[in-house]
Amino acid sequence: MAEISELQEEIYTNVFKFPTMSLEDKRYHIEILERLVDKQQVLYTRLSLSDDPEAKKMKENIIQSAGTMGLPTNVDMSILFNQMGQMVNTMKQQLDNEELTS
Repeated sequence: MAEISELQEEIYTNVFKFPTMSLEDKRYHIEILERLVDKQQVLYTRLSLSDDPEAKKMKENIIQSAGTMGLPTNVDMSILFNQMGQMVNTMKQQLDNEELTS
């Protein structure tokens, strides 16, 4: 959880700087984003498999947080994480294309 929080903080701190970053900094930012999504997905999966009341509560908090960000509460979080991973891959491909044209 602590590492997820640190990664989130780093992403949020630099998200608005992304368009003006160097290609190297963009690549690093995308790598951090990819690590964050992977760790969030693993955490959510572990919480989903647990019978522990605290784990169930944390899972519900994640679902509620997603709802406050505008996602429907009935969204399958596994699908959401897969889509986020695809988005990160698209960002990597766009960066690769940007490097080729530079």
